[in-house]
Amino acid sequence: MENMPAQAAAPPPTSPAPSPFPGLITREQEPLNLELPFPTLTEPVVPTNRFFVRSHFPIPALAADTWQLHIEGAVHEALTLSYDELRQLPATTLQATLECAGNGRARLTPKSKGLLWEQGAVGNAEWTGVPLASLLARAGVAPDALEVICEGADQGSVNDEPRAPGVISFARSLPLAKANQPEVLVAYLMNGQPLPPEHGFPARLVVPGWYGMASVKWLTKLTVSTAPYAGYWQTLEYAYWQRSHGQPTLVPVAEMQVKAEIARPALHEAVPAGQPYRVFGAAWAGESDVASVEISTDYGQTWQPAHLLGEAVPFAWRLWEYSWTPPAAPGRHTIQARATDRAGRCQPTTHDPDRRNYMITKIASVEVFVS
Repeated sequence: MENMPAQAAAPPPTSPAPSPFPGLITREQEPLNLELPFPTLTEPVVPTNRFFVRSHFPIPALAADTWQLHIEGAVHEALTLSYDELRQLPATTLQATLECAGNGRARLTPKSKGLLWEQGAVGNAEWTGVPLASLLARAGVAPDALEVICEGADQGSVNDEPRAPGVISFARSLPLAKANQPEVLVAYLMNGQPLPPEHGFPARLVVPGWYGMASVKWLTKLTVSTAPYAGYWQTLEYAYWQRSHGQPTLVPVAEMQVKAEIARPALHEAVPAGQPYRVFGAAWAGESDVASVEISTDYGQTWQPAHLLGEAVPFAWRLWEYSWTPPAAPGRHTIQARATDRAGRCQPTTHDPDRRNYMITKIASVEVFVS
């Protein structure tokens, strides 16, 4: 994490044009939802035009010169910031991996509702913005405050079940304990450039360590609340069952779970027999760190350690590799990968139905053809 002085660069275009996203997989055209073809992953930081796009409603047309961020609710002094005022505040730059809470949903059986992401609704980027904690400090949070409700400018109707009561905005809340962590940013740069419209221009929340739904795009309002938020995207969607004394209760999806994904070989790739092959991928662990990645080529009977690449960066994924020599005889083979974090949590072999269609972390498997 790097602290930066106030931005002195020339302002970006008032309203950037939509960005091209060559080669991304279209999961939905309207609203726009695009997936990174995970086998194309090569570097720790995903270029902006390769980063997955998640939208719940049409992308709002916002302009830098009219955009405002309102901070209100249980505060000593309500604040309104313009885009220029936000960019003049002391800023922080950091890397953070964002993953859609439904990433991997295409692997669930029976078929699940929602966007059928495969592997690539995840990416790691460099973000620059103002720590949310500093904005809350300027407003002065009331002593009995519990949460910060973060609302975007995107809005619309939800016609699938569970239906929403008319037109709603996308909004999620953060407990104050998380909102005040120094890594949580109101970001305006992605990989050193102004956010594209698809990624939240003029400003968005970036909540490292938590699933992507917490990183509200097109941010326009922060409301400090003295009661738990129970909005649509907090209780009906992006929520899972948690059991207490045997009784299930819906709770909001929050921290990302430990997970490894295989980028290469790709599904059904032809691999030369008897020749070393570089198995390659990425692993992440939410607010923890990746401690290890292991590979199995015998359906989980034995596991071998993969090599973690580079240095660990808080809240960013870790690339890894493993040298595998396929058998000399041709045939089908399955490669599996699993990650363990610093707390000793390891990926499960099956998906927990209490997680509904979220937090899909069962061990990744890729079938290849040895030829």
